[in-house]
Amino acid sequence: MKKAIVIGGQTGAGKTSLAIELCRAFGGEIISADSMQVYRKMDIGTAKPSAEELALVPHHLIDILDISERFSSADFVARATAALEDITSRGKIPFVVGGTGLYSQMLFDSFSLSQSAGDPEIRRALTEEAERRGAETLYAELCRIDPDAAARTQANNVRRVVRYLEIYRATGITPTRMNELNNSGEREYEPLYFCLWSEDRSLIYSRIDARVDKMFGQGLEEEARSLWEAGLEQAPTASAAIGYKELFPYFRGECGLDEAVALIKQHSRNYAKRQQTFFKRIKGCVFADIARDPSLRAEQLVREYLER
Repeated sequence: MKKAIVIGGQTGAGKTSLAIELCRAFGGEIISADSMQVYRKMDIGTAKPSAEELALVPHHLIDILDISERFSSADFVARATAALEDITSRGKIPFVVGGTGLYSQMLFDSFSLSQSAGDPEIRRALTEEAERRGAETLYAELCRIDPDAAARTQANNVRRVVRYLEIYRATGITPTRMNELNNSGEREYEPLYFCLWSEDRSLIYSRIDARVDKMFGQGLEEEARSLWEAGLEQAPTASAAIGYKELFPYFRGECGLDEAVALIKQHSRNYAKRQQTFFKRIKGCVFADIARDPSLRAEQLVREYLER
């Protein structure tokens, strides 16, 4: 099976710097698994790699969309799969790097959505569609794309129908085909999962707070205001980005800047908790505490993995 390394973990844990270090040591290229770094001009708030960092190692899936465009987990899988094939065809090692754990898991585990929390945005849209157009409309769509799955439920079982359609819209794979993949165990890549985290919660929280303060020192308020004036608040996917959405009420005059900054820090801390929980569910994921110099351990693990 082909090799790939996933560098995941909590916000502010140092994923980018570690990935660049490892790529330079092992001849790798980075595929960004960050749901917001795909957007142009959303630089500071997404902690996008700097121009200097981008010059050190080839990066994929960064700055590929305008804020007005949608981006789903299915879009990520399609683009990242192409990037994987390109990187491996040139004899390089793909490093999938980012905190959006669902992206990495779905890329290497085609049926993972059926066993995970799924894609909340798609599920919410489908639920609203069922309320607006009727459950029968969604069921008719399911009958069209996957008659076997439709036969396993009924039109009035909205929750099940939504779940089936969520799987299809997020992955492009029908629930029936996903079950077949699950049973066959088909895999093309054997990824090594490496997750950065902090056993000391106060450490990661202090790093998050310091990073948010640094972002504002770099001009986050100005960047976010410019994007807001360009329509970010109405953007279908980009509007959900932490670091931007909390500033919308401030721009509308509904709260002060200090309140918005505090909310960014709180939402970032909450996200860090969810990131740690998600990666803990991935079988075989190796965790490294950022307080114990994880780079040496990571280099050893990657070397052993590539030599297997």
